[in-house]
Amino acid sequence: MFDDHGREPGTGDRRARVRAVRRRLAQEGPPRTRGGAADFETISVPEHACDRLRDLLIAEGAQTVVEIGLAYAGSALAIGEALVTIDPPRPRHIIVDPYQDGDWSRAGWDLLCSAGLDPIASLLSTPSSIALPRLLTEGLVADAAFVDGSHRFHEVFVDLYFLRKIVRPGGLIVLDDVWSPSVRTALRYYERNLGWTVVPDAFPREPGAPTAAVDDPRAEPAPRCTAVRLPDPSFEPPFEEFRTF
Repeated sequence: MFDDHGREPGTGDRRARVRAVRRRLAQEGPPRTRGGAADFETISVPEHACDRLRDLLIAEGAQTVVEIGLAYAGSALAIGEALVTIDPPRPRHIIVDPYQDGDWSRAGWDLLCSAGLDPIASLLSTPSSIALPRLLTEGLVADAAFVDGSHRFHEVFVDLYFLRKIVRPGGLIVLDDVWSPSVRTALRYYERNLGWTVVPDAFPREPGAPTAAVDDPRAEPAPRCTAVRLPDPSFEPPFEEFRTF
């Protein structure tokens, strides 16, 4: 990662460059969108939630992060800022998004490149149900993952199944849109049966946001994102035991 004069910038310079792109994205939006005027605001993780994600990863000392879904790169830039801040010897940011080239016209990837993050990031343009088993077979071990891909229950469930094997014991998995019944239900299985625990107060509740209990008008607003910690050591429950979720 070099500047315009062929010099390798320091950590502060690289962090400032990422922050400048993040700021511009939040203020001006992406250079292009896939359609409606509000698509960026609807799809992207809010800047303050991205800040929380960044801070979580920094506190974790994450060196390798897997991300499902790129879109306009709001969360990806925050992950990149965390990795640049930590500055490990070999940072890796593996992003899975089969729609980046088509639906998103590479808007997110181009923003990552403009932030100078492409040397540490790689984009896998295949469905996560194909990409994650390949990463597992290759022996990838990640410190954390961010999940914001398909919100269909079976696809979220499969993402979490493979990430459980990729993210190290005791590592973090952060999910977006946990207010969605399909996402929340998939996560609930792993909480009840595999010892995943929610990191309290990792993300604030969103005023005016949907509730996790969508049928209960008295329920509190749900946070946009939820962070969970995997057990250490990992374990497999006896097949005779099953807790409904």
